[in-house]
Amino acid sequence: MRYTESIGSRTYRFADLKTLMAKASPQRSGDQLAGVAAVTEEERVAAKMALAQVPLRTFLNEALIPYESDEVTRLVIDDHSPQAFAEIAHLTVGDFRNWLLSSTTDADTLTRITAGLTPEMVAAVSKLMRNQDLILAARKRPVITRFRNTVGLPGHMSVRLQPNHPTDDVKGIAASMLDGLMYGCGDAMIGINPASDNLAAITKLLLMIDEFRQRYQVPTQSCVLTHVTNTIAAIEKGAPVDLVFQSIAGTEKANASFGISLALLQQAYEAGLSLQRGTVGNNLMYFETGQGSALSADAHFGVDQQTCEVRAYAVARKFNPFLVNTVVGFIGPEYLYDGKQITRAGLEDHFCGKLLGVPMGCDICYTNHAEADQDDMDNLLTLLGVAGINFIMGIPGADDVMLNYQSTSFHDALYVRNVLGLRRAPEFEEWLESMQITDARGALLSASPQQPLLEGARDWMGMA
Repeated sequence: MRYTESIGSRTYRFADLKTLMAKASPQRSGDQLAGVAAVTEEERVAAKMALAQVPLRTFLNEALIPYESDEVTRLVIDDHSPQAFAEIAHLTVGDFRNWLLSSTTDADTLTRITAGLTPEMVAAVSKLMRNQDLILAARKRPVITRFRNTVGLPGHMSVRLQPNHPTDDVKGIAASMLDGLMYGCGDAMIGINPASDNLAAITKLLLMIDEFRQRYQVPTQSCVLTHVTNTIAAIEKGAPVDLVFQSIAGTEKANASFGISLALLQQAYEAGLSLQRGTVGNNLMYFETGQGSALSADAHFGVDQQTCEVRAYAVARKFNPFLVNTVVGFIGPEYLYDGKQITRAGLEDHFCGKLLGVPMGCDICYTNHAEADQDDMDNLLTLLGVAGINFIMGIPGADDVMLNYQSTSFHDALYVRNVLGLRRAPEFEEWLESMQITDARGALLSASPQQPLLEGARDWMGMA
């Protein structure tokens, strides 16, 4: 189906819905690299005007990537609920934007329609929204998950403690972990990106975290971010696996480049469930995504990078994840050129994920060759805190010495919690108070050798 829109005497024609979506996207370097972006701002405005008039039903009849050749498309279509969709089935994309921003549309309403939304519908409406619209609508839609604690409650924000080390040195990782916990970080999880995919090294890290968690009765969850096949092997060998990690993308071909399929993810999900390690819930999958991953794998099929990204959230929600993390600036300036593009992408990803019922967090980050700096990250951190982000990263000094990129620090988490009045996961907050790390209000107490965590740290570090 062709789409047209006139501005003055000039008429713009868009060959299909895929082209229209790409041309309506805010400017970003990845779409320019792929050759799908609008050539001028006027063309972009024309595409937005035409997209606003498209009925939501169209996305059920015009697949951007064919049903027959892509298992993600099949998942989206086969899992779509006509009953949930009925409430908004009469709307156009423009009407849907207005409906989302209406004061009468609340969390219960958004939860009710979740199964009726496709990623393409959600991506389309985001292209018509200003940053403040993305913040307002996302804030309305909490997504709450549970494993050993509860993440995503309104008024709360959790932190993934990321104590990476360039050689997987166990004592170095343990030192960073203790540092983060003393700053009140780690309620989302303690998650290590290993430098090696060696199964013995991965198991050693899992055992170290689990021994520490049990020794101090920490109500959190651990994860070593290795390929899902390694995690399955670790489970089979009896390793103490809490969360099961995998990077995912929005097309079958892109996922194949990661060495995964929906069937393999299902196998991993069932393996994780078989361990029954959760205490307050059984959400146990941890997924990471990022705009540009499909393009970098030559697996985007002419679809803009943001829509490909949102399709990954449909993959994620199939497996009831505990956390989903858009690593927004990590892939590099080829895809998100500067601080402005990174900020917009982070807000889009959070809004789209929440609307699809996914527990969204964000690694608010950039690489050193991007046109961005820590002030840009401060801005995005604050905006996402207002928007109701489930979790962020906590990295020593905001500088990951293993992955070589810039993110957010333990102090950044303190800042945003302070200015916005955000609390930690309630179970974790109770533990921090019992360990004399925080007071009843969640504020940090001054460190002293008598604090239980520090008092036993020397002995434990000696055993690590």
